[in-house]
Amino acid sequence: MAKQELSCDDILKELRAMQYRPIYYLMGEESYYIDLITDYITENVLTETEKEFNLTILYGADVDVATVINAAKRYPMMSKYQVVVVKEAQAIRNIDELSFYLQKPLPSTILVVCHKHGVLDKRKKLAAEVEKTGILFESKKIKESQLPAFTSSYMKKKGIDMDPKATAMLADFVGTDLSRLTGELEKLIITLPVGQHRITPEQIERNIGISKDYNNFELRSALVEKDILKANKIIKYFEENPKTNPIQMSLSLLFGFYSNLMLAYYSPEKTEQGIANWLGLRSPWAARDYLIAMRRYSGVKVMQIIGEIRYADAKSKGINNNSANDGDILRELVFNILH
Repeated sequence: MAKQELSCDDILKELRAMQYRPIYYLMGEESYYIDLITDYITENVLTETEKEFNLTILYGADVDVATVINAAKRYPMMSKYQVVVVKEAQAIRNIDELSFYLQKPLPSTILVVCHKHGVLDKRKKLAAEVEKTGILFESKKIKESQLPAFTSSYMKKKGIDMDPKATAMLADFVGTDLSRLTGELEKLIITLPVGQHRITPEQIERNIGISKDYNNFELRSALVEKDILKANKIIKYFEENPKTNPIQMSLSLLFGFYSNLMLAYYSPEKTEQGIANWLGLRSPWAARDYLIAMRRYSGVKVMQIIGEIRYADAKSKGINNNSANDGDILRELVFNILH
């Protein structure tokens, strides 16, 4: 039977219960979860006094695997544990040699290996040794469709509620960079008036700088409703504010929406909950636009729209485009979507 992979929450739960492993090999494309686990270990396992002698931070670009092993083999001073954190471990040559240390790791050492922007080959001996004695954790990028659920969950843990539109606005603006997203969420929490526990679109507009009326979320809604006037007002605003509304972000979000809309036609159950389940959306509320769009666009038209978005993306990168600016490209795309 395959060993069950622990989630970030599972790992943090263990750590809070002071159940420590000899090694945590944290890898993957999403830095947020790697940093979350690493920061918890460095901040909580040792007291401030113990950290002075028993917390070692190494950087892969500056050390070799022998240096890491020697650090891991040291005994703690006046402490039950020592913590050795290896950042940028992907830069270490012959990292597989760490498997020799893991055959008999020191119980008093907690070794944290941070391997970002890539993964360890699980067929290698090192992966097998890590799984025997510690935790091999892959931090995966989340999908755009999962951003609202992540945002709501993050804020719920802080005792804060978020208006669904505010959640969608922020997710559309930030994208899948969770470190940046949580930074913006913390900014919103700090700026909440005393006694208020709900984030509104107005607060997003005031504190993040996203217009509550002119953003990609509203552009999508205008296209779903086939509101030509509203869509063109938004494009004009985007054209006047290109730094906060880059065309690549708009094209990416529109491509994601219409690609999902194409999938929604194949959902066995054409209800909010059915569409949400089919597309992997956490909230039925997020499926409403798809149900409305399915009534306004045929499957053939959606296929044409996806092609138009690809063509607009190519033009925005200078392919088959001699003079059109981003505003012209987006305006043409919206015209082709709505007609």
